[in-house]
Amino acid sequence: MKVFITGGAGFIGCNAAARFIRGGHDVTLYDNLSRPGTASNLRWLRGLGPFRLVKGDVRDPRRLGRSVAAVKGLGAVLHYAGQVAVTTSVADPRTDFEVNALGTFNVLEAVRHAGAGLRGRKKTALLFASTNKVYGGMEDITVVERGGRYQYRDLPRGIPENRLLDFHSPYGCSKGAADQYVRDYARIYGMPTVVFRQSCIYGTRQFGVEDQGWVAWFTIAATLGKPITIYGDGKQVRDVLWVEDLVDAYQMAMARLDRTAGQVYNIGGGHRNQMSLLELLAYLEGFLKRPVPTDFGDWRPGDQPVFVCDIAKARRDFGWAPRTRVKEGVRLLQAWVRENRRLFG
Repeated sequence: MKVFITGGAGFIGCNAAARFIRGGHDVTLYDNLSRPGTASNLRWLRGLGPFRLVKGDVRDPRRLGRSVAAVKGLGAVLHYAGQVAVTTSVADPRTDFEVNALGTFNVLEAVRHAGAGLRGRKKTALLFASTNKVYGGMEDITVVERGGRYQYRDLPRGIPENRLLDFHSPYGCSKGAADQYVRDYARIYGMPTVVFRQSCIYGTRQFGVEDQGWVAWFTIAATLGKPITIYGDGKQVRDVLWVEDLVDAYQMAMARLDRTAGQVYNIGGGHRNQMSLLELLAYLEGFLKRPVPTDFGDWRPGDQPVFVCDIAKARRDFGWAPRTRVKEGVRLLQAWVRENRRLFG
């Protein structure tokens, strides 16, 4: 298969690229190389096998369009390029909009025009990395404290896909607009698109910082002896998903486009892979065999006390479920950080 990956030198993109390169597929990466860690990720990928790299930005429709059109017989586009931090979106909403909303529109148009007029072959699939932030603050859902962590009182399996959308923050608006554009291009233009509303992805080759990738940031900081600040009381809960399990979901959904095209899926750890901030610190202290110095700050505006997604639809439609349990994944990430200290300065 010929695969085109936007944001292919980033965290999720390079892990997906690695899977396809190892599988002998024809892989093209499209990335502006602006993120920390991209150079390291590319060096790692070059050790796995051949691929093409196009340095480009999704905000550049001409370069993007030419790059997509150049891959004849393109089977799938995995769209990971994006602005990923809520805090950054608040500070610079225009750039956030241009990258996430307009950039995704440009990807859709590049794929649509590249396939226009072609006959006798399957249309190019487009799979988009959306976010659980499209559901907003969900203030109407009752949250209780049980066992030192926050939980939904009445939703033991988490939030389903038919939950009312309520974009909150510029980031939520930009990703939400993109989410709905991707879904609608399946309806209006017959493109086989799939939307993944992802929840707290973590794993190796993730260079997390304080306002994005909290599992990676806590793990990196604890391992390297950097200070950690918890905003709130630390009982906040998220369902977390190991990156290799996420790549499984993309591959499995691509293999079942007869069922998945035009659909939206929650893709996260689900109710079996929940973790609070305090629980992550406890895991890390156990691996490191020493306390992790931690300070506490005020709650951040809009921070959800809990988010867990219901992943039953993905299991039903294409047989996917996470394989990596929380503690195992954190252990693997901590070991990778320890072995690659030089990558973090």
